[in-house]
Amino acid sequence: MSPDSTVTLDPLDPRPLADRTCLVTGASRGIGRSIALELARCGASVVVNYRSSAAEAEAVREIIKENGETAMCAQADVSEPDDVAAMAEAVHDELGAVDVLVNNAGITIDRTFSEMSHDDWQTVIDVNLGGTFNCTKAFFDDIRDSDHGRLINISSVVGQQGNYGQANYAASKGGLFAFTRTLALELAAHDTTANCVAPGFVTTDMLEKVPERVRERIRAEIPLDRFADPEDIVGIIRFLASDHASYMTGQVLGVNGGLEW
Repeated sequence: MSPDSTVTLDPLDPRPLADRTCLVTGASRGIGRSIALELARCGASVVVNYRSSAAEAEAVREIIKENGETAMCAQADVSEPDDVAAMAEAVHDELGAVDVLVNNAGITIDRTFSEMSHDDWQTVIDVNLGGTFNCTKAFFDDIRDSDHGRLINISSVVGQQGNYGQANYAASKGGLFAFTRTLALELAAHDTTANCVAPGFVTTDMLEKVPERVRERIRAEIPLDRFADPEDIVGIIRFLASDHASYMTGQVLGVNGGLEW
């Protein structure tokens, strides 16, 4: 049987997101920073959201602009609906509608449950889960109506397996699974996808706050025997934001070094 001479292998598009605007919450550092830079590397116009790290957010924007791509900084505390509404207005004025929303912003306030106050609980829920609601609400029409609409929520392996002293964080991240699945069902008729990424333990400021003895115990349970770097997470975000993921929706994708859950 002779080869089919009509088949051509087209080269990969070096800028697969060139016609899209992507907003990443909590993008001034950590995983969010790496996501913002990766989406810009793929040609997207990127909104770098931050709450208080203005200098760090501006540094991310400068890197993107120095590499010939478009970016803007957008300050907003995602737990505050009025902040998010003002951010949406600023983004629409400068860049227009958003095609890809990456809900990445998150915080921890770790306590054993017996020591956890109502404020400890509510603050984490308001940022991690409430912030995802607020931002999705503000940009819902954008991603629903986009020809390339993508909702990507960043959860955690802690939302899948729990973690000592993190009842508030685990609950907030676990709630993102159900939120994502529901939005996937509601957006499917518009060819907009909603997926959730659940990273394992990543070398960020958040992990640095964990005592060394606890970090070593966690690392010993990871089959790949190391913590993730933020760059280990961005490939799956790039995929979900692209046309290659157009038939994937409502999924929770673990990037955790082989941890069971």
